[in-house]
Amino acid sequence: MIEFLKDLDQQLLLFLNSLNAPWLDQVMYWISEKEVWIPFYLLIIGLIIKEYKWKSVIYITGIIFAIAATDQLCSGFMKPFFERFRPSRDPALEGLVHIVNEYRGGRFGFASSHAGNTFALATFLFFTFKQRFNWISRMFLWAAVVSYSRIYLGVHYPGDILVGGLIGAGFGTLFYKFTQLYFNKLKGVYGAS
Repeated sequence: MIEFLKDLDQQLLLFLNSLNAPWLDQVMYWISEKEVWIPFYLLIIGLIIKEYKWKSVIYITGIIFAIAATDQLCSGFMKPFFERFRPSRDPALEGLVHIVNEYRGGRFGFASSHAGNTFALATFLFFTFKQRFNWISRMFLWAAVVSYSRIYLGVHYPGDILVGGLIGAGFGTLFYKFTQLYFNKLKGVYGAS
């Protein structure tokens, strides 16, 4: 069963990675860059502060913990534990994977931190803002595009993305619930909202 899933993952990677175009290479490379999104993250922080005033410290802390936990599990534990080569580094796929700007990522890729971190943020923000903004569910589209860019660049298998995304969504949900428990505890102690 494991071999079947690995083969399916490899075939899906080769198919999705082959859907490339010269004009799209730099776009996907740019989408995958973490630093490019700094203004977007600052905008999110500003939105949280504007909407939640003093509570924003708790929400921002929850986001930081959700992303840090996701990143540590994906990159700090899983990649060195499973030692699954990235497609761009897999000798069996040499010459078959579309690589952009000679970028190959680190040695191992299971599970994807990019997918995990973006889905952790999207999930946390979805729960935080779903009652206030109807557009917030589009954060999942953003997370999916960032995650897909990793397949396009040949540095992650779809399975890496799927598992990373699920881990991120799990930690995003968990730390959102922690923030709510904290606020409920404050309400009980101080009777304030």
